[in-house]
Amino acid sequence: MRNGRLPVDGAKLYYEVRGSGPALLMIVGAGGDGGMYDGLADVLSDAFTVITYDRRGNARSTGRGVATTLAQQASDAKALINELAGGKALVFGNSGGAIVGLTLAAQHPEAVRGLIAHEPPAVLALPEGDPEREWFNKMGELYAAKGPAATGAAFGASVRGEGTYAWPESMAWRAAGSAEQLFGTEWPMWSGFVPDYEALSKAEFPIVLGAGSADRGTYYARPSLLIAQRIGAAWAEFPGIHLEFIPRPAIFGAALRALATTMQSRISSVPEQWTSEA
Repeated sequence: MRNGRLPVDGAKLYYEVRGSGPALLMIVGAGGDGGMYDGLADVLSDAFTVITYDRRGNARSTGRGVATTLAQQASDAKALINELAGGKALVFGNSGGAIVGLTLAAQHPEAVRGLIAHEPPAVLALPEGDPEREWFNKMGELYAAKGPAATGAAFGASVRGEGTYAWPESMAWRAAGSAEQLFGTEWPMWSGFVPDYEALSKAEFPIVLGAGSADRGTYYARPSLLIAQRIGAAWAEFPGIHLEFIPRPAIFGAALRALATTMQSRISSVPEQWTSEA
């Protein structure tokens, strides 16, 4: 594994690169950092060049306390792809990272070889009148009334499976330090996200949305199917819960490996080493 910090507009992004093969950029969601993907990246590094990073303002990246937008987050992801993947990569995003991935696919399609968006909590994709369209607004009101600790506890309680396993200690410590960034700075961009359905439906690369088998009916899993239906994309069921890849990276990785490998094989030629006589 090698790491570094990539200067972008207003921040330096901490990143890690593992393995070899087709580039796979993994985007983490709200309140987390690239450490969430450590186990998963190790599992996939025999087949992919796996790029993980801390989004601006979070954990080991700089830029904390400064307002950010999804357009800026997508631009950051594109900069990493340009610097570390030669300008084009497969992209996987979980939760808010799936929202960033969808924004990247809509705004910078030239950088995306294929997108896998796992459980984007795009509550505004839910039908008018659905009470869960107000979930982010209610969390915002709780933050204004009681601050980041109470809001963080309520946020965690809303995600199935959280509390049934332990986050790696170093990652949990970094996440606690990023709570104010999440609720005080990033919250408006998550709460206001509406997919660019027109741009996504015109994508010339494969897009797959998906959700975990244990998450049916949740505010963060339901939008995936609705978005897929609206843009004419494929949808896939993944194993387990929202952050299944933390406690069980091998199980989640087996599903992601199959999907990403299929995606890659359909859009590129056979690797040179397999066409030689050696």
